[in-house]
Amino acid sequence: MVSFKARRREPELVSPARPTPRETKLLSDIDDQHALRYYETVIGFFRRCGGENDGPDDPAEVVRAALAEALVYYYPVAGRLREEAEGKLVVECTAEGVAFVVADADVRLEDFGEPLLPPYPCVEELLCDAGDTRTVIGRPLLLMQLTRLKCGGFVAGFHMCHSIADGFGIIQLMITIAELACGAEAPSILPVWKREILSTTHSKNPITHPNPSYEPLLNSLDYASESDDVMMSTPLDEMVVSYFVFGPREMKTLESYVRGYLARPATSFELLTAVMWRCRTIALGYKPSQPVRLKITMNARGRWNRHTLIPLGYYGNAHFSPIAELTVDELCRQPLVDTVEVVRRTKLSVTKECMESMVDTIASLRQRPCADPARTYEVSDTKWIAAGNGLQLGWAEFVGGGIPVAGDLTSKLGSDHMRCKNQDGEDSTVVSMLLPRPAMERFKKEMAVWLNKRDDKNIVIQSSL
Repeated sequence: MVSFKARRREPELVSPARPTPRETKLLSDIDDQHALRYYETVIGFFRRCGGENDGPDDPAEVVRAALAEALVYYYPVAGRLREEAEGKLVVECTAEGVAFVVADADVRLEDFGEPLLPPYPCVEELLCDAGDTRTVIGRPLLLMQLTRLKCGGFVAGFHMCHSIADGFGIIQLMITIAELACGAEAPSILPVWKREILSTTHSKNPITHPNPSYEPLLNSLDYASESDDVMMSTPLDEMVVSYFVFGPREMKTLESYVRGYLARPATSFELLTAVMWRCRTIALGYKPSQPVRLKITMNARGRWNRHTLIPLGYYGNAHFSPIAELTVDELCRQPLVDTVEVVRRTKLSVTKECMESMVDTIASLRQRPCADPARTYEVSDTKWIAAGNGLQLGWAEFVGGGIPVAGDLTSKLGSDHMRCKNQDGEDSTVVSMLLPRPAMERFKKEMAVWLNKRDDKNIVIQSSL
């Protein structure tokens, strides 16, 4: 893989292009989780298109100006977080600005690989130094680096405080910057704050009847019985990240195990999640009688959610994470079609009652430190991040990107489904996985069996931490 060093200019603060309201804004109870007090990362690769005279001479100047204009609409992002009584966070809309770094790298877009797939080489050179990414109070809420490449293309790397926005919110802001960089007078989707829709006036009394989807989360808070998980006890430097690519041929093979047994076909997310949960559980060597959990982080926006309508333009955290629980023996001995049904039922459990229960549960636990629940596989469908919808600049084409690291900065459990092209140029899914090194070898062997592969070389791209 290519190796390079980016030449960075000094960071600058970019403030809103025009005066904005000076006020204090409340976060939702979903935003105000201690687990979200960190900076999440998104990266996008852009290829210059058109003739030599098409587009600006310096994309950084255009993007900087568009960022300042975008902050007029997203003015809370230009503020700072403050901690109030009982540790609750609020946003002071001070217009102090966000951090912006211009950098240059002596590489071309094609040097990152064709097709463009994670792990991206020298990804740390494409992101500005965010310092302690778990410290969010009193700091810029967005840190952006634009790295210009030798071919005229560029890479946009974002660190954004997760307390302010989720991945969908970051993409919405990126789309706004792209639109304004192309000369739009205003965003096509205006941002909406309305954090009260995911807040509750809650008592300090414990929840006695949680929604069934959240009982495993509350049960996992009994830390004394949860200390035997190798995922929790293995140091990060003894773990490895791998990315598994599933193209049409691999999906057809997996579909053959469930074809004719389901009332409606399994989605790629349902099928891959079912298979990978089983393979991961076997690879980690849990005991047959131990409970294992599947936690699905779901975006509550969209037509599927008829229960709590998230308004168009809402950029706060709007994700819900129902949890399924089985014993190792139940999971690994049942037919694959039954595991797919578990995944599907877990997704469908996110009803209005479930969402209200989650808000209540999170609000009641805000003062209680929550560790990762043991023996849990947490998975997110983030294929929309790399879809590039709305990210076309006219003079620059979005060609790939997404979440550049496996899991997030506060958890070892996260696994993301992202869209990509495989070696044959076919639409495919790439799934990240973080495991202890010995478990990763067992995991790859299990996956190769399901895919009828003699080895794992055609499905895995490995990246040592």
